[in-house]
Amino acid sequence: MNIINAEDKRFRNYGRLINEVDFAPVVEAMQATAIPENVVYEPSVAALEATSAFDKIRDICYGETDIQIGHCIGKNTLLNALEYHRSSEINIFATDAILLLGKREDIEEDNTYDTSKVEAFYFKKGMAAEIYANTLHYAPCSANPEGFLVGVVLPKGTNTELKIEHAPVAAGSYNEDSLITAVNKWLIAHPDAAGEAGHFMGLKGENIDISK
Repeated sequence: MNIINAEDKRFRNYGRLINEVDFAPVVEAMQATAIPENVVYEPSVAALEATSAFDKIRDICYGETDIQIGHCIGKNTLLNALEYHRSSEINIFATDAILLLGKREDIEEDNTYDTSKVEAFYFKKGMAAEIYANTLHYAPCSANPEGFLVGVVLPKGTNTELKIEHAPVAAGSYNEDSLITAVNKWLIAHPDAAGEAGHFMGLKGENIDISK
């Protein structure tokens, strides 16, 4: 798969690199984190939210909206699923990592999506990127065998447990509500993805593996 440098103008279709805030305190705080063999996501990590960068990220990047800083860490080479939010997400790269990205407007009326439309972007350690709300994304992919450490900033409460029941998952569903898997999280999974059982299996085509 062609992997594009995040500084390439093609990334502007999906997000932007952020330069007006110093994310170094978050990057530094993440260096003490051990990288697991599997992918682990935590919506809120106290050590990251205690950094001196927290207030600047909240006030400048999110216009004083309440935020949380968590992390997504581990080793991964597969697409597996794509998700979106009703808000931008900021990724802070404490290691090099690769993001597989798509566009929400390419989701079909029956909530299926062709994975051939996905593009891969390479982010270097120290970069921070706003991933726009209409951009499909999921867990980062490893840029090296050691795995990845990526900080994740979202409005407070995002990706936490749902409080009410939503529409049931059904093949060929035309109801977006059936894609909701957590607060402010809509997800479309690939049928070949281990660990995505119970989610809407709407990704068509290859379950992209960047190692191939």
